[in-house]
Amino acid sequence: MGEPDSFQNADLPLAQRVSDLMNRLTLAEKVGLLHQHQAPVDRLGIGPFHTGTEALHGLAWLGPATVFPQAIGLASTWSPELVQRVGAAVGDEARGFHHKNPDRGGLNVWAPVVNLLRDPRWGRNEEGYSEDPLLTGVLATAYARGLRGDHPTFLKTAPTLKHFLGYNNETRRDTTSSNLPPRVLREYELPAFAAPVRAGAAVAVMASYNLVNGRPAHLSPLLAAELRGWSEDEILVVSDAQAPSNVVDAQHYYPDHVSGHAALVRAGVDSFTDNGEHPTLTVERLSAALASGRLTEADVDAAVRRLLAIRFRLGEFDPPGSNPYEEITEEVINCPAHQDLAARAAREAMVLLKNDRALPLPASGLGSVAVLGPLADKVYPDWYSGTLPYATTARGGLAARLPDPGAVRYAEGVDRIALRVAAGAGAAAGRYVTADQAPTGGPLCAGADRAGPDTWLDVCDWGRGVLALRSVANGRYLTVDAGRALANESACPGGWVVNETFELVDRATEVIVRHLASGRFITIAPDGTLRADAGSAAEATGFTVELIDDGVAEAAAVAATADVAVVVVGNHPMINGRETEDRVDLGLPPDQERLVRAVYAANPRCVLVVTSSYPYAIGWADEHVPAILWSAHGGQEFGRALADALFGDAAPAGRLTQTWYRSAAQLPDLLDYDIVATDATYLYFRGTPLYPFGHGLTYSPVEYGGLRLSAPGAGPDGSVTAGGELTVSVEVSNAGDRATDEVVQLYTRQRGSRVKQPIRQLRGFRRVHLAPGERLTVRFVLRAAELAFWDVTRQRFVVERATHDVLVGRSSADIRCAAALSVAGETIPPRAALGRTLQAADFDGYAGITLCDAGPERGDAVTATEPGGWICFDGTDFGDGAARCRAELARVGSGPAAVTLRLDDPLDGPVVGALATECRSGRYGFATATAPCAARGIRDLYAVFDAPGVALRTLSFEALP
Repeated sequence: MGEPDSFQNADLPLAQRVSDLMNRLTLAEKVGLLHQHQAPVDRLGIGPFHTGTEALHGLAWLGPATVFPQAIGLASTWSPELVQRVGAAVGDEARGFHHKNPDRGGLNVWAPVVNLLRDPRWGRNEEGYSEDPLLTGVLATAYARGLRGDHPTFLKTAPTLKHFLGYNNETRRDTTSSNLPPRVLREYELPAFAAPVRAGAAVAVMASYNLVNGRPAHLSPLLAAELRGWSEDEILVVSDAQAPSNVVDAQHYYPDHVSGHAALVRAGVDSFTDNGEHPTLTVERLSAALASGRLTEADVDAAVRRLLAIRFRLGEFDPPGSNPYEEITEEVINCPAHQDLAARAAREAMVLLKNDRALPLPASGLGSVAVLGPLADKVYPDWYSGTLPYATTARGGLAARLPDPGAVRYAEGVDRIALRVAAGAGAAAGRYVTADQAPTGGPLCAGADRAGPDTWLDVCDWGRGVLALRSVANGRYLTVDAGRALANESACPGGWVVNETFELVDRATEVIVRHLASGRFITIAPDGTLRADAGSAAEATGFTVELIDDGVAEAAAVAATADVAVVVVGNHPMINGRETEDRVDLGLPPDQERLVRAVYAANPRCVLVVTSSYPYAIGWADEHVPAILWSAHGGQEFGRALADALFGDAAPAGRLTQTWYRSAAQLPDLLDYDIVATDATYLYFRGTPLYPFGHGLTYSPVEYGGLRLSAPGAGPDGSVTAGGELTVSVEVSNAGDRATDEVVQLYTRQRGSRVKQPIRQLRGFRRVHLAPGERLTVRFVLRAAELAFWDVTRQRFVVERATHDVLVGRSSADIRCAAALSVAGETIPPRAALGRTLQAADFDGYAGITLCDAGPERGDAVTATEPGGWICFDGTDFGDGAARCRAELARVGSGPAAVTLRLDDPLDGPVVGALATECRSGRYGFATATAPCAARGIRDLYAVFDAPGVALRTLSFEALP
């Protein structure tokens, strides 16, 4: 047990144990704990510890483990209870791996991802839950609660939320800045992180690669000012991989790594995920920061205290047998209970997008089913998937479901080609590209004189001209090995760098082949082997393409002979839309689009199954194909779940957690995070989507009625106060003869406001089960405080006096019941200009500007991005008149900076002040400019910038004497 009053005494309070251990550590030992791979302290019997076991939808990179549906699929269940059960299973398996191999199976797990799915082009779309902050927060809390366990003292694992903050693009992700005006920050971005932390479900957070309003997210003052105020427990903050060095290397925010590392610790980063498993550089930089005074021992102590608190809560320093989670062994990994749970999750995640009486398929009398498409007989892992212990595909699931497995007819629907060396390529001209027929493959060469199985390549089109080429000789994919040789050696496209993708580029009467990962073109070496050696198209070897089999025509022919055609399309999770790579459009890959149209033409009794990490624009299919079902990549039990859904053994009842748009033309710029100004997400989008947020059909009709609002102590007019709450009840009934689940969704809409309000906003949801004919009353508690928004005029949340529509229905666009609610909130007064300082970032409207950092550690400002850029302060009250105005101005570089103040209009409104000063101290060197001011009464105030690069931090006004 150790000394009675030592850190090993499990009877002492946590804070006392942590303090005792810290008092025993030297400063050098403390610094050694700040890297991801924490050094052991042998003299105290403290072992090594590392952060960062990936656990997004199962354990990744540790070997075979249960693979559940992708996170976006889990979210599509709209079932917090199920999501928590999945989290608990993953937490158990993390403990199992830790029991098996503590050095590899770490207990600080990096999940869930709570970044909002603001834009479906984000490459990591499958990692998140929803475009809505409430839904994301509820589901993230459920998953994290499952991971952490329910013991009052011990943690099963230590869940870490990813990635704080405003991270929703892969394009230049470590150098782009996410513009988050105050309302977007407070109403949209922060709530998703706050919910699981406030609930005690998540105990750690990872900072994100990007900058926020010009400052690296790893240096955000929100880590201390917001995040750590959400919980009384210690909240650990870990860096993303290589992000500490990015502060200097990619972002150039600090001039050297010693300064950058010191700033990170001061900002609140506790664990440095940098330079792989080697802590030497981190320790050297932090030690130098201590020696130079840029970091104090108190700064280090604050970080170490948080690190140790997590290790204590995981039971590391307690006697054997005291921690109930120690009893979990590797036997739990992919156990039968987890396999069944994976199947249930995959079933409940299925979303029926369209059904024109085509589904469910008949339980008997079905002679044959054609299962077609590039995903019909594949289950693909994604970057954060575990190693699949097994997988049931769509083809396999349907074959197992039908009485006669031979009734399933299959065609992949991909073209089969041979590449023949074009004329002019020397001795190799006229020869075919030939593959090694060994099971593990080998280098390709220009060898065969005639086309045959060893020359055939299956062409898998994943969109944007990106192809994966599979050798028929051994079923393996072409890749480029470390020596640049082209070889048929890869079991599947994947890895951090995907070496299995190519592009066929037309060149006159031939094609050339470009290897996408290296950017090099394929040439034929003197010995006849193919290599990715050419740096330019002019140096590339030309080939002619011979079509061996037309995959689309073959699939259509198979479809024509079957009773029903099920065509399965979607994405490969490692290609075109993944970590490091955003999408540029929403369309299906061209070959897949052709396949869907051809199969439907051959057999109109067609069911389209879309299996994807993100939404697609499938407008043609929605118009023509009678039934469409969507699933995220469903993990190891996908095929069984799909068969259950198609035959109605389990009625699909999932719902979309993000908007499916008709095309990318309905989306704003990927890098513009201001959802309010750009009318983005279902909250503000004013167009007609393909499928709205919350959409999903069922096999049985569900009726709604009897909406009632009841509020204790409600006023005589039925109103509630800003601090009150009400119960919203609605009756739902199953009007069909088939059991079903229904996701009842509660929305509100504020009719009038000082600011632009969401078109409607989710306030609650319940997934309920209804037997045939069953009627159920579903109740929600709605607190008036939940209707608050961020008031930029006073920097706080406010509930306005207003009438709200209370809306209940099956999706954000399918409202079945509505009622009006009066809220006796407050009226926001005009923005007072006199006697106070206006922060430039608290604007109401803008054009031609961006938010920026007012200093390296804290504060926001506004910078013009074009001449005439402006910000607006609506309803500014100048009282009886202002005599003078004052502004804090800076600019990139040095030179003059000027802002013109106008009323009512930024172009031709009356000028009431002209502020200018000479700025010589760089972007943070704000100088004060003053000028006479001639404004009175309540007017809209515009600050108009004279040139790009000019920054404004504050405005203030003096009253007339």
